[in-house]
Amino acid sequence: MARPCKKRWVCSEPRCRRFGPSDVSNAEEVILNLDEYECIRLIDYEGLEQEQCAVQMGVARTTVQAIYKSARRKLADSLVNARHLRIEGGDVVMIMPKGGHINMRIAVTYEDGQIFQHFGHTQMFKIYDVEDGKVVASQVVDTNGQGHGALAGFLFGGNVDVLICGGIGGGAQMALAQAGIKLYGGVSGSADAAVEAFLKQELAYNPDVRCDHHGEGHDHEHGNCGSHGCGNHGCH
Repeated sequence: MARPCKKRWVCSEPRCRRFGPSDVSNAEEVILNLDEYECIRLIDYEGLEQEQCAVQMGVARTTVQAIYKSARRKLADSLVNARHLRIEGGDVVMIMPKGGHINMRIAVTYEDGQIFQHFGHTQMFKIYDVEDGKVVASQVVDTNGQGHGALAGFLFGGNVDVLICGGIGGGAQMALAQAGIKLYGGVSGSADAAVEAFLKQELAYNPDVRCDHHGEGHDHEHGNCGSHGCGNHGCH
């Protein structure tokens, strides 16, 4: 059975949705989807690498490559053939629209009200259901002993859209991106406060959180990354 396609994350709406030659009134039209627009914005305007763009959009890098290729082709078609360009559609979720976030599910690595600092060792997530920019329900769920790569599947199965956590390794980040789950790592403190800050677009996080010097496949039992010099850049 094919895995359902998760929506691509779009963080910024276009200021103008229609462009075209001023001297050709009946020109044909090219439709640039919102995810294609976002890919162009992140890579060509913001200067992100494709891997970074994939994390921002909550998709795999191969998906970004396909979106980017299609978007560039459409832009070239519009310019070369004097066709109107209209931006609309696409399988997307706007995560930062004016007036708040649309419906989503947020997971936070959780222990005693705080954000647990090792993604791969977390025993609980706190799940928040959000509607119209407000938390309408929350629950603490047990991971049932799952760890590392299996946790991405656990969250995907729970229809999670966003993960807020402390430390997390590169392999886990890739698994989350492939599952279409947007990551906000390097966060500490109260889980509830972090979600509120996220909904206000004020969450302080580290987009480059990583702990590569530990390797991807080891197990370690210390309490938090601060005990071996990583700060919030925790492992797995």
